[in-house]
Amino acid sequence: MKLSTKGRYGLRALLDLTLHQDEGPVLMKDIARRQEFSLPYLQHLIAPLIAAGVVKSTRGAGGGVLLLKPPAEIRLSGVLELLEGSIAPVDCIDNPKVCPRSGFCVTRDIWIEMKIAMSQVLDSTTLQDLAERQRQKGQIETGMYYI
Repeated sequence: MKLSTKGRYGLRALLDLTLHQDEGPVLMKDIARRQEFSLPYLQHLIAPLIAAGVVKSTRGAGGGVLLLKPPAEIRLSGVLELLEGSIAPVDCIDNPKVCPRSGFCVTRDIWIEMKIAMSQVLDSTTLQDLAERQRQKGQIETGMYYI
């Protein structure tokens, strides 16, 4: 499975928000600048996160975006599912009816194992975990961290 830019940049934006949450609401233009992607694309990424109750946006003086839950409660699996959809490497994992071979296909067994392994990693990793890893690697001030 290959993550799209939407998933990778969405996680970068949330990591940036996590690392700067102590400052109060974070301006989206600051996130976009630090992460080196356009403000309109960031707004596109943030919209489903707002709709799902992961992020809150406030307008006006002192406005910006902030996490609605503690970073330790936001799992990467949930974020990627919102932004990317299923992490299944092939369609027959989520819907066996799309392939008449699903019931006896041995490679499908491998794809299921892949999805389970990826799910376990993503389910066990939170934004807090990412933030701690980033703090260990440094570069927070410059925004030079990538997913």
